[in-house]
Amino acid sequence: MDSVLKAKKIVKNFGGVKALRGVDFELLAGEVHALVGENGAGKSTLIKILTGVLQPDSGEIEYFGKNVVLDSPREAHELGIVAVYQEPLVYKHLSVVENIFIGNEIKKRNGDVDWKKERDVTRELLKSLDIDPYFIDEPMGSLSTGLQQLALIAKALNYNAKVIIFDEPTAILTEHETQRLFSIIKKLKEKEVGIIYISHRLEELPQIADRVTIMRDGQVMGTFNMNEINREKMIELMAGRAVIEEIDRKPPKYEEVVLEVENLNKKGLYQDISFKLYKGEILGFSGLVGAGRSEVMQTIFGLIKPDSGKIKINSKEVNIKDPASAMNIGIAYVPEDRGAQGLFRALAISFNITIPIIDQLSKFFGMVDKDKEREISENYLKWFQIKAPSIYTLVNNLSGGNQQKVLLSKWLATSPKILILDEPTRGVDVAVKSQIHNEILRLAESGISIIIVSSELPEIIKLSDRVIVMHEGRITGRFDKKDSITPTNLLNAATGSRMVYSRD
Repeated sequence: MDSVLKAKKIVKNFGGVKALRGVDFELLAGEVHALVGENGAGKSTLIKILTGVLQPDSGEIEYFGKNVVLDSPREAHELGIVAVYQEPLVYKHLSVVENIFIGNEIKKRNGDVDWKKERDVTRELLKSLDIDPYFIDEPMGSLSTGLQQLALIAKALNYNAKVIIFDEPTAILTEHETQRLFSIIKKLKEKEVGIIYISHRLEELPQIADRVTIMRDGQVMGTFNMNEINREKMIELMAGRAVIEEIDRKPPKYEEVVLEVENLNKKGLYQDISFKLYKGEILGFSGLVGAGRSEVMQTIFGLIKPDSGKIKINSKEVNIKDPASAMNIGIAYVPEDRGAQGLFRALAISFNITIPIIDQLSKFFGMVDKDKEREISENYLKWFQIKAPSIYTLVNNLSGGNQQKVLLSKWLATSPKILILDEPTRGVDVAVKSQIHNEILRLAESGISIIIVSSELPEIIKLSDRVIVMHEGRITGRFDKKDSITPTNLLNAATGSRMVYSRD
């Protein structure tokens, strides 16, 4: 088979983070080439470069043997390189036909859109994939995710795509939709389309992939014919031997249960979630993107209402209706997305730190005690060594690491008994990460119970007393011994193998 797309020695850095370290990757015509690796391995960065979203710092891209420069997604589309993402990027209020042709309309001589021809072409595109075109006039937002994906595949063919990249395509599909997608991918292979297939579901790769490339820490660990490698070897290469910084920490006593979750369920998000959190414990939650970890934490904090199940604080069942009621019983939640969920970035540091406790700072007639606000904010500025001219500096003007410190300060100001940290060091440099780690350990030593959700295995392994692993909304692993909290065990559980070593 001929080479369609080739990446040669691709390097990409984001500040001090080396996202890709000389990556080589080749896609052949008519093959399905799986691309796998744990979160942060560099898969998404490579795909963004191959689709023109990002440009490499160095390296070359060849398309049908010729060097190309992909300055934008549109250039990639025009060449025939298209990506179909896990959550389809669509114009929900427009019809399927309009979505397929937007920006690429068929025009009559007078300049009007030729709707009849667009409908006819859409029907033919779908029929070529053995898909009934009955839904082409429906608004895209009214369709299931599976049908939206089919429409986007038709759109790719409308661009005469020679390369289609599927990014976690089955993560939110039903089994029937998954099998239909596999059938369509096989038809695309017959048309000599090259498929890059990214998935955390390793068990489905033998059904669909011809070859697999495994990435770790921005590097390619190997490319194999699918029939020459098994699941265990893939996990071994994905996990590697992560360098874990040793810490001198005594385990908690496991005597006082401060939080207990019993049979928590939310349709479409998670199922049968049960665990305990002890006083002074750091409980790690591991898993791949979309496993449901954040949604469980958001439920505990009152952002998501469960369908069933119980939450107990100090052995008493509680009804956490909203974040305010969670805060009233001593729960604080530091969200994954500090920009969209955690901070008012256009406002001052002092406002951001004290907003959760504004009622405590109010004096007569709702006036804020400015002296108290300044005292609290300046204490956290010094405590976390936040680099800013003053507490009145706008958060927008801070580095990512200092923004994260402000976010932690904001929730520590509430004096929580239970602190939930969702990706607490994402996007920060090594020095800030170390400082945050030390603070997490200090808080646990002081008696605060901590849940840490992290996609970084070294972080989970370093900090956690116990680890719970989730996969597709279910708990698939519980590890409570340091010698069982290993990259291989955690990845096995995260990709669906049920490995339970439980104290609960």
